Amino acid sequence: MEASIPYTETMPNRKKFIGANWKMNAAPVGWDASDSPYFSMSNIDVVVFPTSIDLRMCTQKKLSVGAQYGRPETAGAFTGDIAMQEIRAVGCTHVLCGHSERRQHHEESDEMISKQVISALQCGLIPLLCIGENADQREMGETKEVLAQQLLAVSNVEGMIVAYEPVWAIGTGKTPTAPEANETHAFIRSLLKDKNTRILYGGSMNSANAAEFLAQPEIDGGLIGGASLKPEEFRKIVDVARAS
Repeated sequence: MEASIPYTETMPNRKKFIGANWKMNAAPVGWDASDSPYFSMSNIDVVVFPTSIDLRMCTQKKLSVGAQYGRPETAGAFTGDIAMQEIRAVGCTHVLCGHSERRQHHEESDEMISKQVISALQCGLIPLLCIGENADQREMGETKEVLAQQLLAVSNVEGMIVAYEPVWAIGTGKTPTAPEANETHAFIRSLLKDKNTRILYGGSMNSANAAEFLAQPEIDGGLIGGASLKPEEFRKIVDVARAS
């Protein structure tokens, strides 16, 4: 049975969203069904993005679950890929599109990523579009130009979530200041047709800096990588989001 979409992206008061991107890692040690309440609270949305192998296991625990990638085509000679409708069929509600690691290691273009976003929406999934600049682009003052280009094909799309992930901050422990990130989020929002689109921060957020980031008016949550693999650390971030 297909899971129902629990909300829409047009709500006037933007609900906080915390995503746990487990990347190519198994379910974290110490995480089990007892954590389910952290994934089903009414005042924030918490979604886990496990490997494709673990999608069904997580949906069976009645969690909100998203895939880390989906192919826009419905079928064909795409060895190792997974189609959007297959993701939806196992009970997922979300899918990541354009994560920086997919852009880097799989050379996904903005054109391909825009097709993923449209395909996800057509299949009843909520796409979470990831955008961000690398260290060289930041150093050259090209951040806004890069973000605008990455958003160009989908800026008029309604029903998605956007995650700003400064590539230079991912896994490095480096982060922009919270006000700097807020300013970038405001710029991203100015490019979007749907001004109620939730925009997440996705660059090394952890329990130590979550409160500062989540207090910013333009930051609607976080896409958490490394910290989501540490159950106690992730719970702290969720608690901060719930209180913000």
